[in-house]
Amino acid sequence: MRHAADAPAPHIPVLITSLISAASPIHGTWIDGTFGAGGYSKYLLNAGADQVIGIDRDPSVFALAKSWSGDFGDRLRLVQDTFSNLDKVANQADGVVLDIGVSSMQIDQANRGFSFQKDGPLDMRMGDNGITAAELVNTATAEKIADILYNYGEERASRRIAKMIVARREEAPFERTLELAGVIERCLPRSKPGQSHPATRSFQALRIAVNGEYDQLVDGLAAAERVLRPGGILAVVSFHSVEDRIVKRFFQARSGTQAGSRYAPLVEEVPAQFSMHTRKAIKASPEELEANLRSRSAKLRLGRRTDAPAMPIDAKSLGVPQLPYRRPE
Repeated sequence: MRHAADAPAPHIPVLITSLISAASPIHGTWIDGTFGAGGYSKYLLNAGADQVIGIDRDPSVFALAKSWSGDFGDRLRLVQDTFSNLDKVANQADGVVLDIGVSSMQIDQANRGFSFQKDGPLDMRMGDNGITAAELVNTATAEKIADILYNYGEERASRRIAKMIVARREEAPFERTLELAGVIERCLPRSKPGQSHPATRSFQALRIAVNGEYDQLVDGLAAAERVLRPGGILAVVSFHSVEDRIVKRFFQARSGTQAGSRYAPLVEEVPAQFSMHTRKAIKASPEELEANLRSRSAKLRLGRRTDAPAMPIDAKSLGVPQLPYRRPE
């Protein structure tokens, strides 16, 4: 009879085989900073981790895990929090894994408001506090909405979409996802077969703004640097170019491999906090691509912690998109 703890996760953990292989032998305490459906935690425990601390800002994921989490006993500890606080949850760790962005499980739940293809309340919060996407689009100025769409979603038609949003909310406030998706669709050309939905970039941008995802990512990387023991592994899976750029520049800066310029002033060398596993990101194998479509855009970057002291992080140097400052009227 197969043990419940060995049952496959409802959502396949992206690049988990590559992660386990690169980080082996798996041992000690690991922090799964984005617990979600629990896939990474299960694999890490089954691969040899003595304990996994699963962190998630969404309390509903822990209720879903009740059917199997008890099979691991004290080896699995679940904490409702953001992964930016992971060094407050544990004093030290031998590994940290972060799966950045919204989970497919959350997208599948129409009532969470992440999907532009399923009707639901315009929420988009990963946790249970903070402003909703509806509150944002119903109260922000056209300039702020445009800044969010352009800087967080790389949406070129941001000004046109923002103006249409403000004009439409004059008639009635936005409450549902398909209301907003419909307005965005009318601003853009109809997508061709194989192209992404016209609302993809705008919904991504609003979700990032609502959840403060870029700030969370930078703070989470810094927290992981502080909590990892020498020799510990930091593994980050990202799904779009901006997130991957932030992670890439973090590892470059922390490993002393950041490209410089012969015209730049000399700076004092500091010890590297990480040694890179590989300079290039790890991508899904053809077999994984066939089995899991979500892995198409996934990139895995790993670093091994040195004994150098942790350093402050400059978000701007990591290429974190910055909303322009606008003087209040």
